[in-house]
Amino acid sequence: MAKIIAAYILRLALLILAQAVIFNNLVLFNVAVPLVFVYGIISMPVTWSTNVSMLIGFATGALVDIFSNTLGVFTLSSTILAFARKPLFHLYVQRDDDLSGLRPSQRSMGTAAFLKYALTMVLAFCILCFTIDAFFIFSPWRYLLQIGTSTVYTLVIIYALDSIFTRQHEKRL
Repeated sequence: MAKIIAAYILRLALLILAQAVIFNNLVLFNVAVPLVFVYGIISMPVTWSTNVSMLIGFATGALVDIFSNTLGVFTLSSTILAFARKPLFHLYVQRDDDLSGLRPSQRSMGTAAFLKYALTMVLAFCILCFTIDAFFIFSPWRYLLQIGTSTVYTLVIIYALDSIFTRQHEKRL
């Protein structure tokens, strides 16, 4: 169990660092923003409690806010997403038998179920982020364009990251 936690913390630290250093600078057409640190919330083991998930989501969002200077947008969005993670996972995976140590991935869930789960999570996160951000300056077309393009851009990167991080010997549902 300690090995799983250490690997997860290392992966999350790398994602936060990559978001701060690389992905914050890869904005397409001043609209699409890759929010790859969300993969850390998406890939949390299913058996972790909601309180632990929310604490990790809060810490992750706070660190990204500090590096991105976004005044709490990612903290609030990450905490809400971490709260909704388990119910959203169970929308696509119905079985409750032997979920111990299961980490949502292409290998454990299957590609189609993982993509649906990841799309739902990323879309929810983008809607939360850009809705909170819209309280400052609101343009409906830009708002919808940011949600759509950022969701697709982030989902493509998360799918690639999951292909890299997923081990071949992971348990499959």
